Amino acid sequence: MDEQLNQAPCGFLTLTKDGIILSVNETLLRVLDYTSDELIDQHINSILTKSTRIFFHLYFMQLVTVQHRVEEMYLSLNAKNEEETPVLINAVLNEQQGQQVIACIIVPIRKRNEFENQLLIAKKVAEDAFKEKEKAHLQLEVALQDLEANQKELLEINKQNQKYNLDTYRELQLAKKIQERSLTKPICNDSIHIESYYKASSGLSGDIYGFYQVNDHQYGIILLDVMGHGISSALITMSLQSLFHRLISTGVSASMVMKELDNHLHTLFPSNESVWHYCTAIYLFIDTAKHTIEYVNAGHPPLIYQELDGEQLELYASSPPLGTFENIHYKTKTFSYKKGSRIFLYTDGVSESLEPEPVNSLLSKHSTLSLTHFKEKILQSLKDRKEANYKKDDQCFILVDLK
Repeated sequence: MDEQLNQAPCGFLTLTKDGIILSVNETLLRVLDYTSDELIDQHINSILTKSTRIFFHLYFMQLVTVQHRVEEMYLSLNAKNEEETPVLINAVLNEQQGQQVIACIIVPIRKRNEFENQLLIAKKVAEDAFKEKEKAHLQLEVALQDLEANQKELLEINKQNQKYNLDTYRELQLAKKIQERSLTKPICNDSIHIESYYKASSGLSGDIYGFYQVNDHQYGIILLDVMGHGISSALITMSLQSLFHRLISTGVSASMVMKELDNHLHTLFPSNESVWHYCTAIYLFIDTAKHTIEYVNAGHPPLIYQELDGEQLELYASSPPLGTFENIHYKTKTFSYKKGSRIFLYTDGVSESLEPEPVNSLLSKHSTLSLTHFKEKILQSLKDRKEANYKKDDQCFILVDLK
């Protein structure tokens, strides 16, 4: 890297289209407190905050791919000590030595953010104080007049609410049983063993999965995470489940499964942004005769593939989540697997609950365990961290042994 660029008063890095860091200048290394050896050849996710990752892949990568440039996009980077650093990023996509490379200029804006926030807070405090002083006298008079009438009304409302809450609880319990009973059961034969786990954070879940034997040697596995959790997300998962059950069972291609699910989400919310939902999804089509796996990852946490010797491969998202952009082409990728390999699919409710231990580390540490015992080890780890690192989110994972 040119010395002037290396010591420039702003950060600079280059990426592949898959998000792998190719180079980074000294200025950005000092801001993030990393060495070049710690970042070169790592995925950009290693310096993005969790909340920034999906935004980065959903908007930044899409814009730079389509328009070949991004201007003044606001992001947050994670320093080595986990401190968030707000930045503005400008980027261009060009070709270098036969490879498409994304060159990024990164400008930290911590001081500007602090100054602007202080001004906004001061202005709001002053405006609120003036308004509250004028309203206080009038509100007191109105409150005294309304108090007596409201007391009687509240007593009646409380009675109605108690009945409504009891009825709602019963309905939710019934809906939860229906949702859980619709999940597919484990598959175990001479070629493959599939286990799963599913837990809703609040009665009903926005996570859903399914795995199906298409014929003697072909299997379809899907895992989806609808934005949010609760009743609205659960209704969407049930709608998606009936569709992917029909598609996968008839052997439809991986790209077509994703395309149909995406079209279905756009059909549910054609012109109402207030109820719009998207979902991340990953789909595998496994052929045990050919020892191949076709997959599509639409904005979902990476699939972890581990061979018998412990070597791992993480398959990151190559497409945006379902329901985000219309007319998206979901490209299928294929690789060959070795006998004795293991696959771990999960939603972010699992990976975040297991922090600070990465899920791939857990898989590597217990690679000699049987699939059933490894599932028990994951559940124990989730239980151990529940109180110390509690996060209210749905949890779902799928384990696959390829025999």
